Amino acid sequence: MRFKDILGFEEEKQALRRMVDTGEVPHAVMLHGKEGIGKTLLARAFIQYLFCTARVEGDSCGVCPACRQTSALNNPDIHYVYPVTKAGGRSHPVSLDFLDQWRDMLRLHPYMTPKEWMRLLDCGNTQPLIYVDEADDIARVASLSPFGADKKVFLIWQPEKMNVQTANKLLKLIEEPYDDTIFVMVSNDPAAILPTVLSRTRRLEVATPPMQMVSEVLQKQGVPQFEADKLARISEGNIAYAIELADQGGEVEQFNRDFQQAMRMAYTWNIPALRDLADSLSGYGREKSIRLLEYFARMARENFIYNLSVPALTVMMPEEEAFSHRFAPFIHAGNIELIIREIDEGIRDISRNANAKLVWFDLLLRLMRMLRIPRK
Repeated sequence: MRFKDILGFEEEKQALRRMVDTGEVPHAVMLHGKEGIGKTLLARAFIQYLFCTARVEGDSCGVCPACRQTSALNNPDIHYVYPVTKAGGRSHPVSLDFLDQWRDMLRLHPYMTPKEWMRLLDCGNTQPLIYVDEADDIARVASLSPFGADKKVFLIWQPEKMNVQTANKLLKLIEEPYDDTIFVMVSNDPAAILPTVLSRTRRLEVATPPMQMVSEVLQKQGVPQFEADKLARISEGNIAYAIELADQGGEVEQFNRDFQQAMRMAYTWNIPALRDLADSLSGYGREKSIRLLEYFARMARENFIYNLSVPALTVMMPEEEAFSHRFAPFIHAGNIELIIREIDEGIRDISRNANAKLVWFDLLLRLMRMLRIPRK
């Protein structure tokens, strides 16, 4: 991965280059920012630039042995650390146990979303973590000499998933580092990291990409400009989400129709129609139902914001805004928190394989009551 392979992020690239070019690479670097924007791509390009033996014009050469090994994900001096699962009877899981899945993640989903990682791990609803056995492995490898270079790097993805014991052991390694060891961390939520670990890293915030950049990424993948512009607006800078939407074809339009139909029926207290709609939506299956509920939550928030009459704050397609022009007054300070809470509970229930028909009908009935709550 070279810097030139990554669209945008010029300021972040320059900051990372400067660390290497000046010989001032800290023992612990943390790239943090919004999920799905390309932080791991930047980390990989930074590491390749660090190992490259023939840097050219502010980038790795891409052809030296170190670059070829790094691009092929088999550089023996680069060690990957990421959340794993105890599912399947594993009692002491570490990253190396899931190296094949990790390589698939880097190749197939380079914008790196936790949801895709959970799918590749096939861990169901079990949240992956970085366990204390991982810290023991890191300490062991850190004590060894590099194989082919003068340094070794640990790329830690989602350090916020370290449990307390893991974080404390890693803290000791960062406080008393080996001269040839560098930690590069990529975080979606630095506030969830042990403060003593966080304070010992040099942090680089990665800016959320503008809509134009997201659109360009999609267009490079063959998405027509009109569709790319629309998805870029919906994704709010989350490139991974924009790519997911593009892969799902016309799903957003379908979800918009479902949302409008549900809100009209709920407002008019058309209970038989709501029951029929619940039957229909329950046929979507778990993953699609969760995506639809997430869309419901987004549209509830957008309709609430629409009431502020500040167009720059809303992120809607024209057909969504046409509906919101009439519907938005019914989403207000008196019910928005309740609506979002009920939708979140629906997502949780569906993810736990509850009866989808019952979940949908119960949610729609609750929304029916909430839409009649008076404005504060």
